[in-house]
Amino acid sequence: MPPWNDDDAASTELVPGPMRPAAAAAESFALSVMAGPDEGLRFTVAPGLPARVLAGTSPACDITLTDRLVSRRHAAFELAGARLRVTDLGSTNGTFVQGIRVGDAYLQGSELVRIGETVLRVEALGVTQAAELSRAVRFGKLVGASEEMRRLYPLCERLAASSVPVVIEGETGTGKEVLAEAIHEQGSRAAGPFVVFDCTAVPPTLVESALFGHERGAFTGANETRRGVFEEAHGGTLLLDEIGDLDLGLQAKLLRAIQRSEVQRVGSNRWIRVDIRVLAATRRDLEREIQAGRFRDDLFFRLAVARIELPPLRKRRGDVTVLAHHFWRQLADRGAPFPQGFAERLEDYDWPGNVRELYNAVARRVALGEAAPIETSRAGLASPGAPAPPSGPASAPQAAPATGPASAPQARVGAPAGRVDRARLLGAAAGHARAAGLGGRRGRRGGRGCDIQRHHRGDPRARPAPAARAGADRRALRAAVRAARARAARGQRPERGGRVGPRAAVLPAPARAAVHLKRPRAALRGKAPRARRSGGHAAAASAAGVLSSPR
Repeated sequence: MPPWNDDDAASTELVPGPMRPAAAAAESFALSVMAGPDEGLRFTVAPGLPARVLAGTSPACDITLTDRLVSRRHAAFELAGARLRVTDLGSTNGTFVQGIRVGDAYLQGSELVRIGETVLRVEALGVTQAAELSRAVRFGKLVGASEEMRRLYPLCERLAASSVPVVIEGETGTGKEVLAEAIHEQGSRAAGPFVVFDCTAVPPTLVESALFGHERGAFTGANETRRGVFEEAHGGTLLLDEIGDLDLGLQAKLLRAIQRSEVQRVGSNRWIRVDIRVLAATRRDLEREIQAGRFRDDLFFRLAVARIELPPLRKRRGDVTVLAHHFWRQLADRGAPFPQGFAERLEDYDWPGNVRELYNAVARRVALGEAAPIETSRAGLASPGAPAPPSGPASAPQAAPATGPASAPQARVGAPAGRVDRARLLGAAAGHARAAGLGGRRGRRGGRGCDIQRHHRGDPRARPAPAARAGADRRALRAAVRAARARAARGQRPERGGRVGPRAAVLPAPARAAVHLKRPRAALRGKAPRARRSGGHAAAASAAGVLSSPR
């Protein structure tokens, strides 16, 4: 493992005191079972532990209880300075401190914690000399100089020297695959292959073939014999990424393959011996998946011989700056200086996407420079360099003046509508009506189009429609017409024939009065002109409010 050097020190100059190589003194606590099935047991939470102390009924927990009212993974205890932090892990019956149900609490000693029927008494043991933290700032490709990460490195070294299965837990983007590859490269199988199988990236019907392989003709499309990932990882390490998403029916076959170190291809009756080390990674709580019946407990026990829990980036104090410098050296040109003030803006964020999101932020800054938007400020704080959001009426979308060929539809809006424009208008209105379930064939008498026209005119002969259906039809038509008007305002050409598509549009309101009107001879005798009917299309356009009489 590489020691702390000058290059690493330069990358953490903004972090106050990133290294504490000397042994530090910290408070220790003891948990004694005062009541319950396990009365008399005593557990110690001492500084220097690589992860949280889990309490529950699962054998994988550090504090294993037999209380039937305790969940498999009920609560977690960890040191937080001079206090003990207890966190409920979504248990069924809850965690209570001094009779009050809590989700997260800090204890100082002499408190009573009840989980299920078990009552734990917290005792402060005083200051204890902690073990010396590792001076390393990375483990293989896994980089981190925070105290939370340096407590993990000795455990990772011991696991790399062995061949036992390991379950790596952590939120998405925390670096589970990077840690698995580092364990492989630091172990005795480094010369062998490192194969990653993502359980979420393969269709469920092909997972068995991808895992164990298949023979030619085993199923439709199997034109040749193919080896599975177990055979490809022979002599090396196989990482089963997102093992918690694996189908329940395949978990039994996977258990046999891991336990007996042999696989059987799909369509074959021959067993093939394999020599691999299995690592598993998951973002899910496998204990909860077992409780819900979505994961086999025997497979979990076979995989969880050892367990590593990677902390999220928001809990790795000082690692945001360390990782930002590390990614900058990878992505930027050689000799490019790290931007001044960039690290401070990155520190002021919780990073829900963890290290993956931080990598993308640095890559964006390398590619765009000062023009890169820094969307990494907390709620309510404006990011320096980010464009200020518009306020007031100016925040409404503004239509840009059309130029070039796109301005042609706008030029026709103010002009008298011709025959082509009338056809497009009626076609678009009829198309929107058909999309909403209204209208009918052109000129079909007695259909829904005639009924809509009669309703529009208030004709008593119209067949009444259900109120709910009529309201839904009106709302759908209004939405369709609004969308068409918005497209017309953006300068898009309307479609011929009323097709509903990305270019479908109707003319804005100023041109509606002059469209599709005819001047009969009766108008010369003082009668008002009327709109010409054209079956379901005109009726649908009239019902949509597209056609209107001039005032």
